[in-house]
Amino acid sequence: VQLQASGGGLVQSGDSLRLSCVASGRAFSNYPFSNYGMAWFRQAPGKEREFVAAIAWGGVTTYYRDSVKGRFTISRDNAKNTVYLQMNSLKPEDTAVYYCAADKARVGALPLYDHWGQGTQVTVSS
Repeated sequence: VQLQASGGGLVQSGDSLRLSCVASGRAFSNYPFSNYGMAWFRQAPGKEREFVAAIAWGGVTTYYRDSVKGRFTISRDNAKNTVYLQMNSLKPEDTAVYYCAADKARVGALPLYDHWGQGTQVTVSS
């Protein structure tokens, strides 16, 4: 499984960004993307990687860290093997490298996912 994240950039406080993560690989021929739990994590300089949001295989159940609730929305398009993170009302403290992650057997806040993307930088200036 390969995960390609994109959509990061430099924005001002209050702006919006939408991150995308496209999944690919032979694994999906036997176990479709729709059956994977997907998540976004982030890591700021000098800090540990932290959970941001996750979405279960059906796309109905979602999870968020408290600090992004009401501002960020995770969604998925199983036909496109893609998970999104819509980020509104961005704050300087959201500045980090954002990583997408995938797992066949779990979804949630722990960084125990089997597959990780390369990350995309989000920088929010005040």
